[in-house]
Amino acid sequence: MSLELVIDRSIPAHVPEDLIRDWPFQFGTTYKGNPYTDLVDPVHADYPDVFFTRDAYPGGQPAWVVRRFDDISAIYKDNVNFLNMGFAPFAMLSGETWHLVPAEMDPPSHGRYRAMIFPLFTPKAVRSLEDKVAAYANHYINQFRNRGHCEFMREFAFEFPIKVILDLIGLPQDMTAQFMAWETDLLHGHDLETIAAATKSVVAYLRAEIEDRKRAPREDLLTFGVNAEVDGVKMSDDEVLGFAFNLFIGGLDTVSTNLGLQFWHLATHPEDQARLRANPDLVPDAIEEMLRAYAAVSTFRTVAHPVEIKGATMMPGDKVIMSTTLAGRDPAAWDHPTQVRLDRKPHHISFAIGPHLCLGLHLARRELTFAINAFLREIPQFRLAPGTEVEFHLGMIQPLALPLVW
Repeated sequence: MSLELVIDRSIPAHVPEDLIRDWPFQFGTTYKGNPYTDLVDPVHADYPDVFFTRDAYPGGQPAWVVRRFDDISAIYKDNVNFLNMGFAPFAMLSGETWHLVPAEMDPPSHGRYRAMIFPLFTPKAVRSLEDKVAAYANHYINQFRNRGHCEFMREFAFEFPIKVILDLIGLPQDMTAQFMAWETDLLHGHDLETIAAATKSVVAYLRAEIEDRKRAPREDLLTFGVNAEVDGVKMSDDEVLGFAFNLFIGGLDTVSTNLGLQFWHLATHPEDQARLRANPDLVPDAIEEMLRAYAAVSTFRTVAHPVEIKGATMMPGDKVIMSTTLAGRDPAAWDHPTQVRLDRKPHHISFAIGPHLCLGLHLARRELTFAINAFLREIPQFRLAPGTEVEFHLGMIQPLALPLVW
């Protein structure tokens, strides 16, 4: 039976008709143009604070959308009314019952598992990787620095950070193309069959790698997962898989996405690029501002108890989109939110906030910093290739290609 036939896409009876709106950021769709000015900003201009949409959760399922920064922040911190479990469809699509560790866990288990994993991604742990990060960044830039052009997504954004995380996880570099194909289907697929096929492929691959680590331990995160203990008990096979799958989807796409968006901005805003070249100490602040203005990620929560937000009543089982994209451009939270001010120093929530603050944020920031600094140091003033109209994935906003010239 097709997976399309078992998904409930009906609008719940408690959802008022006047709160139903179209949602432009459907998984598996693309857009040519500027998705932020053309699609995000009109939502803030024209939509209610809370609305319901028919096609949002992977597979075309309906969900609530909360567009205000303060309301999204409050939901992130509320582990009573809003549950993480089930925020991703992957285990269900594989016909299994594992879950992402610790991303899909709720208290009290979440805190214990997060504490076990946290030491892997502290600022001190990330500093130990800086030589490797710098070496990978320089390696890829050297491939095209004298050529005068590159396709940034393919030749840098998808290569540089992925090499780092593959080393950490312990996965082979020569399978990068296959991993990226699976990742694209997982995070940018629209129909459930595509997502399910990729999920099953990744699960089968990771289970084989986990069994290999049991037989032959290595110095990598898969071996860490196999041997890790929570309250003196080793993780189950399903928990190790959930840990590995979480690393896979988190490590192979998010930094690449932000690299693409931030270099798109610099290529189309020569004044900002020139300012960073003249003031490299401003790069970390500029990254935070671009993370706010071009936030890309939407995750989901499931309502656990009846709860009202801005007059909208959500009921148990409803899905809620946690759109950092909307939060970052909320005019109630930011002065002139559509403007990129490199020295704004925003307290954004693009890495989430509260108990589920992204564990990999320190590594992501270091990779973004090394990439921009190395590029500005080695490559002259760059711009989009003439005639380019950039096309973006919309489920997670990401340039499909970014041709740069200098």
